[in-house]
Amino acid sequence: MSWTFKSDQPIYSQIVERIQIRIVKGTYPPGSRLPSVRELALEAGVNPNTVQRAYADLEQNGFLRTERTNGKFVTDDHDMLRRLRMELSRGYIEELFEKMTGLGFTRQEIIEAIEAQRGENE
Repeated sequence: MSWTFKSDQPIYSQIVERIQIRIVKGTYPPGSRLPSVRELALEAGVNPNTVQRAYADLEQNGFLRTERTNGKFVTDDHDMLRRLRMELSRGYIEELFEKMTGLGFTRQEIIEAIEAQRGENE
């Protein structure tokens, strides 16, 4: 089954983000092997070169490591993974604030809305 991609962002960067999310969620735990380039390209419905570029970006940033004939593995650096989790959460929070201020909410109203929603979900 193919993934759905947004048209306003390069596909490889969307793949990077989805892999990062899978790492943070534990779908790909620290030290685990990732799907091969071909496997993930087939799953995502994209060209293998696109997945290779995403993997290269993740490796360059220290989230993955290559074991020569064994494939790509998630880093075992728990501090780095904690920072990744915080970085992703900051992005979501910034996006939320941007959208809500676009609707005319003040910072305080946004915080109150979050707290009210949290109360409903508990």
